[in-house]
Amino acid sequence: MKSSIIAAVVSTLIASSSMIASAHAADVDFPHLNTIGTSEIAVKADMAEVNVEVVIKAKTAQDAKSGSDKAVASFLARLEKAGIDKALIQSANINLQPQYQYEKNKPNQLIGYNANRRIKVTVMDLAKLNNILDSALEQGINRINNIALKSSKEAEYVEQARMAAIKDAQQKAKTLAAGFGEEIDGVWEISYFEQRPIQPVMLRMNSEAKSFDVGQSYQQGQVMIQDRVEVTYRLKD
Repeated sequence: MKSSIIAAVVSTLIASSSMIASAHAADVDFPHLNTIGTSEIAVKADMAEVNVEVVIKAKTAQDAKSGSDKAVASFLARLEKAGIDKALIQSANINLQPQYQYEKNKPNQLIGYNANRRIKVTVMDLAKLNNILDSALEQGINRINNIALKSSKEAEYVEQARMAAIKDAQQKAKTLAAGFGEEIDGVWEISYFEQRPIQPVMLRMNSEAKSFDVGQSYQQGQVMIQDRVEVTYRLKD
């Protein structure tokens, strides 16, 4: 039995790779059957990835930077008190840009500076998520870019989805062959393209926020884990 397993490729190559695999299977000179196995598992989210941002406008670059640094430092202190491990926080970045006033037939006039700092926090306990969001707003973080729900058992569920996709391909092949009065004579080719879990964005806010009152609503989310496998089977002559 000849078999070749195509290594997983990044999602940007899935479409082109799938077409190549299909064309290759179409060139075989023996009776064969192509199947695609798919699966989808909905799992309860138990953690989240939060992306927040502070944007400070000031007359000078130093004032803008100082304002953003102060807000970030205060927020990080609150996270430490909440028991968030420093390894779960990313905040080492700043974007400082001059702001100009543009008027027709006049030189551009410098009117100030914008300082942006983004913070990404991985929250391992969804019960803490709302308090962390409130803390961010209270400490001067004025933008919540997104909240992506995730599962701490992602690898386990991905493996389950993969096996389900394999079984789906096997069942389809068996049913199709039997329906046409044929018999399967082993696997000739397997094409697999790694899938990424669908992590729903629960919130996106690009304007200044004042308060949050969402209770436990974040704890009701799900993560969809999907997988797919393409298989070419030989048919008995």
